[in-house]
Amino acid sequence: MRKFIFSLVMALMAIVSVNAQTAVQTSKLFDNTYIGVTAGATTPLDFNSVFPVNTVAGLKFGKEFCPILAIEAEGVAILNDNHWTDIKTAVKGTNVGVNGIMNLSNLFGDYNGTPRTLEFKTNAGLGWMHVWNTSANAMTAKTGLDLQFNFGKTKAHSFIVTPAVYWNLSKFGGIKFDKRGAQFGLTATYLYHFKTSNGTRHFKTYDVGAMINEIDRLNSVLAECEKREPKVIEKVIIKEAAPAVANDEAKWIVTFAENSSVLTPEAMYILNQIGNDAIVDIVATASMTGSDEYNQKLSEKRAAVVSDYLTNNCGVRVNSAVGKGKNAETGRVAIVTNTK
Repeated sequence: MRKFIFSLVMALMAIVSVNAQTAVQTSKLFDNTYIGVTAGATTPLDFNSVFPVNTVAGLKFGKEFCPILAIEAEGVAILNDNHWTDIKTAVKGTNVGVNGIMNLSNLFGDYNGTPRTLEFKTNAGLGWMHVWNTSANAMTAKTGLDLQFNFGKTKAHSFIVTPAVYWNLSKFGGIKFDKRGAQFGLTATYLYHFKTSNGTRHFKTYDVGAMINEIDRLNSVLAECEKREPKVIEKVIIKEAAPAVANDEAKWIVTFAENSSVLTPEAMYILNQIGNDAIVDIVATASMTGSDEYNQKLSEKRAAVVSDYLTNNCGVRVNSAVGKGKNAETGRVAIVTNTK
């Protein structure tokens, strides 16, 4: 047991060191929650009497605390009649439990702000079972593995297949795991992920390394300005600032630092000039340095950052936001065009 805990701690430390340049947004109380419906069947774990199987159906509600850990409340109704032959009601019993979820895919791999199409998660916890029309109650436990398929444009929907063992901990006296009182089950679950305060359905990540580089760049600019000798200005004429428009076609162009998708103060100033009645298209590009795949993803991040800023801070309606990858003519920019 000590070796297992030590190995787990070392794995977590390795993951933290690998992802030290990436930060995950802290979620609010009701962020990263989901609701689901589940159905399946169980049979005695000793397989002495497999059929008819015990069908189950129920609901679950969960909250993810980070991309790795979540907690889930689950309630199921037990149907059919394997080992329940003396109960005449349609529902033979109910089991309510609380389970801890660990996302193995994110634990041992990188989380880039979007869930994988297929994820593997452990699903284990404790519950309480009540047999209907009797006074029989029992403490239960669940140990299972979730094979979770995430789909949809924003990964708002998930389909999960879960093989699991359901233990009756108090059937044979004392709290213990005994296969004579256990059931093996296979369930299918549909989950719906609620929208979070960050505008997505899941945790949002930030490139801390790029932010630090931008801060260092600004500090360097300030240091250079401080080195310059002051000049005496005899007369100052204040004129109205020209609008931050690139041309007569109502285009705004913002630039990014190398390998960065973080908006600079200058970029924010330009975006703030766009009227809130505008309807815009956003096209972002990257420089010719680096691989095609990396620059494609970088340009998409830049388009998304500009879109989020205009939507959340300027009230501008974004019609489309796309990344075009490398572009020798434009380089590290995002071009915003008013289509209204």
